[in-house]
Amino acid sequence: MTHAIHIASLPTAASRAQVKCSSCAMNTLCLPTGLDETATGRLDKIIGRRRRVERGESLFSMDQPFKNLYAIRFGHFKTFRLNPDGAQQVVGFHMAGELMGMGAIGTGRHHDCAEALEDSEICEIPFTKLDELFGEVPQLLRHFHRVMSHEITREQGIMLFLGGMRAEQRFAVFLLNLAVRYAARGYSSTRFQLRMSREEIGNYLGLTIESVSRLLLRFKEKGWLRIAKREVELLDRASIEALANGLAVAEPIASKRPRVRASAAMQMAA
Repeated sequence: MTHAIHIASLPTAASRAQVKCSSCAMNTLCLPTGLDETATGRLDKIIGRRRRVERGESLFSMDQPFKNLYAIRFGHFKTFRLNPDGAQQVVGFHMAGELMGMGAIGTGRHHDCAEALEDSEICEIPFTKLDELFGEVPQLLRHFHRVMSHEITREQGIMLFLGGMRAEQRFAVFLLNLAVRYAARGYSSTRFQLRMSREEIGNYLGLTIESVSRLLLRFKEKGWLRIAKREVELLDRASIEALANGLAVAEPIASKRPRVRASAAMQMAA
């Protein structure tokens, strides 16, 4: 049975020290299905630390040397790059059960920045130790390859997402992508909170904050969703899906773009 998204109270320092991968609520997303108790225990031992990250706190930054992967236990993060003029370009939003930092594996340095959107908690995974464990637990390596493949597909999807869709279509895909990801975590697929600001959503989608506000109002007027502050409830998911897939047309917010199907983009991890 699903339930509405709420902010979970974070564990105390004492309880965090006792948390193990086997008892973590996100282990079905982080770990490969069927990993036995021995292998899980070995993974537990290489976890560097589980620590809290305050809202607005940076987890890693551009050009910082790569040492750890970060598994999100609680909370939400955004990743962004800094343009030459110092402006942020949001490239992703991340939630519990997801890994961050994989883009730095090849070069040894991070290509973007990660910042907590709310008080969150992460597990630091030293990559040198994880790489050694891959040789001993092939199932874990295969799982990691699948995660990496998904990340590559996500990056490719973003190019399609931002470059080939109308503004209202991009926004519909964005909402549906959040719905799918929350459902995978046992939460409601129709009622959830937007942890990011409208400005951050607009930055990610290539829209102004005014356009995001108008889109929310338009979807509300059509009876497709209900919004109260940051809580969104999808009332007519079928219509939103039709718009996302190019099967329906809403009055354009921005300049018209070539119509493409959104099914691939809906599977992205934003």
